Amino acid sequence: MNTKTRILLAATVVSAGAATATLAHSADPISQDQEVRNVVLVHGAFADGSGWRGVYDELTQRGYKVTIVQNPLTSLADDVAATKRAIDRQDGPAILVGHSWGGTVITEAGVDPKVAGLVYVSALAPDAGETTADQYAGFTTPPEFVLETHTDGFGFVKPENFKSGFAADASDADAAFLRDSQVPINMSAFGTKLDHAAWRTKPSWAVIATQDKAFDGRMLHKMAERMGAKITEVDASHALFMTQPKVVADVIDQAAQGNSNTVR
Repeated sequence: MNTKTRILLAATVVSAGAATATLAHSADPISQDQEVRNVVLVHGAFADGSGWRGVYDELTQRGYKVTIVQNPLTSLADDVAATKRAIDRQDGPAILVGHSWGGTVITEAGVDPKVAGLVYVSALAPDAGETTADQYAGFTTPPEFVLETHTDGFGFVKPENFKSGFAADASDADAAFLRDSQVPINMSAFGTKLDHAAWRTKPSWAVIATQDKAFDGRMLHKMAERMGAKITEVDASHALFMTQPKVVADVIDQAAQGNSNTVR
């Protein structure tokens, strides 16, 4: 090995080490006396819990205990039950996080006393007595987002529209995987009235994707403002729960740290 090769190899090793160190220290670990150390992540329609992997990695690296719910997407009651089972397993207060339809789920399930705060990730937030479908009144869903309903009443995102309507900022490979692994939702769930609205009594945060093509952006802001949520905007698609893990994790971290001063 000549001198030039050794120098180039050494430089590569140093650069790789620096990159690893930067990744490993992307956020400070939570303090040992922080009270809220649990996070429960709830996915939305047309997806499953695997899309949370980046957020999971960010949060566990910081010292959080993270649980990911796998919603059956068969009814609001079934998804709430799945979420409550996850909440019951927590050993202390938790931040409950929902993406898209998952926002409706955490709104209903979040009244559980273990839930210290709510984070809505481009998510729906009906009030008690309202349905998810009610939130769309007066707004126009972007034309990129197209659903197909099967004869049994379960809906899918139309395959040829999936990347543009759901995951425009994902790589072609990641968008294709999401498209081909999408979990259909029973469309009747959108017409179910909620019994509770946890955001009425729990502090709330909202992360809104400014390039979301599944929702009218004005609708997302209206729901967040009605909740009195602390809003963070990010230049991302509807799949921000997967494509923007650090931004989402940072907001969850803020929610947990803020609640640690009030939960007793």
